[in-house]
This record gives sequence, C-alpha cells and structure tokens, in this order.
Amino acid sequence: MASSSYKYNSTIILLATLAATTSLLTAAAGESPTPKPWPLQFHSILFVNYSGSAGLYDLWYDWPNGRNLNIIQDQLGEVLYDIEWNNGSIYKYTKDKQCSTFQIDVGILRPDWLDGAVYLGQETVDGFLCNVWQKIDFIWYYEDVVTQRPVHWVFYTGRSIHVMTFEMGAVLEDAKWQAPAYCFEKNDTKSQFQVDIGYMEPQLKDISRGSMQLDM
Repeated sequence: MASSSYKYNSTIILLATLAATTSLLTAAAGESPTPKPWPLQFHSILFVNYSGSAGLYDLWYDWPNGRNLNIIQDQLGEVLYDIEWNNGSIYKYTKDKQCSTFQIDVGILRPDWLDGAVYLGQETVDGFLCNVWQKIDFIWYYEDVVTQRPVHWVFYTGRSIHVMTFEMGAVLEDAKWQAPAYCFEKNDTKSQFQVDIGYMEPQLKDISRGSMQLDM
C-alpha cells in the first residue's frame, strides 16, 4: 500500500514538474499558452453559483452531432432539461409537461470557441494551479496547468461555474436527446422559461458568430 501511494505521489510530482518546465520554456520563448480546445464529445457535472442561487448542471456536449444538453437542478427546485441544437433550436422542458421552444441565430459552441482569448497568467482556483484567459470582457476561463482540463469560469454577470467532473469522450445515447411530444403541441408555455443558452448565456453570440457556427 505504501509503495502504491509512493508511486502515485511520484507521478503527481513528475506531472507538476513537467507542467512547470513547459510553462517556463513557453515564457522564455516569449509565447503565451493557449487554452486547449474542448473534446468533440464530453460529459461534465458543473456547480453553478449566481447571485447566491446554487445549482448543478449535468452537461452533455456532442459537437459531431451538433447538440448540447443541460440537465439543470437548481437548489430545491424542479429539474429542467435544456436541449440546444446547432441550427439554433432550443427546447426547455420539465417532467410535468411544461415546455418552451426557442429559435436563435447561433448554434452551440465550437470546440475552439476560446481562440483569440487573452492570456492573463496563472492563478490557484479550487486548489488547482490554472492558466487564466479572458474573452472580450465576457468570460474568464481557468484551465488546470497539469491536465489542461477546465476547472472554473466566470461570466461578466458574476455567474460562477466550478467543474466537478470532466469525462472526455463520453456520449449520451440518442434517445435522451429527443424532446418530448408535448414540446411540439400548441400551448401557452412558450415564454415560461428564460432563454439562457444553458450555462453559457445568450450573450455568447457576441463572442464570435462565425467561430460558433457548425462547419462540417
């Protein structure tokens, strides 16, 4: 048991050393690190804090199929399903047959949506040493120096997101992406839910419309 622990600690030390060395070499070359593009498909659990309100977001990102799903659990609230498609269609619904549909002029985020972000340096967040970037005064993005996984990001509105899990390559079965039949029935619930583009907020269309459109 002690031997296993020693090997684990040694691996962490080695990774940290390599990351620090890479950072020093990059600085010496006069270059700033760039954020790692998102995997084409992943699953992540996010803890969200916004104006004192807490929530858990169960995020499924599927770029090849042009879709993004957030299963949103606000504290002591009802579960909200938020399916976003690259054609601009958004379906927000609950299990009690409440549904709102929207059409916007941007699709889901491209994996390289952080291209052009300004590097701000390094900062320790949630116990992780992170590289930090800012995208047009809209979002501050924190990425673990060692693993290059996203750790945290903050919107200009103050919405703070902490990445609890990050499963690269995870895929949700197709049946889970289908909005229920009552979302396609005529009803009076069209404006019940605020258009929020999931955890990323509608102002993302101002980041770079061209870089967010599906380009097969």
